[in-house]
Amino acid sequence: MTNFKAKSVIVSKKPRKEEEGLWSVMVALFGENNPHLKGRVPSQVLEFNEVEKTRIKELRNISFYLAGNDVVINNLVSVNIELKKGIVTLTGKQELP
Repeated sequence: MTNFKAKSVIVSKKPRKEEEGLWSVMVALFGENNPHLKGRVPSQVLEFNEVEKTRIKELRNISFYLAGNDVVINNLVSVNIELKKGIVTLTGKQELP
């Protein structure tokens, strides 16, 4: 498990190259909340290939935006990201207003 300092993250599914097989997941880290509304560039982008699913644990304020099919998690202090057996797991600490 790797720990990152970030204020928010956006979790996205990358298109598959083939019709069959597993997906790739991208986790973009940002230094501010709601970066998708401001067109901000992430401070770091992590890509995980051959992923079956993504789990989000111990975080309470999570938004799923249908317009972009992205999950946005705001008000983070830090986020932990782990890839194990085809599952990406995000945990971390949030400071909610």
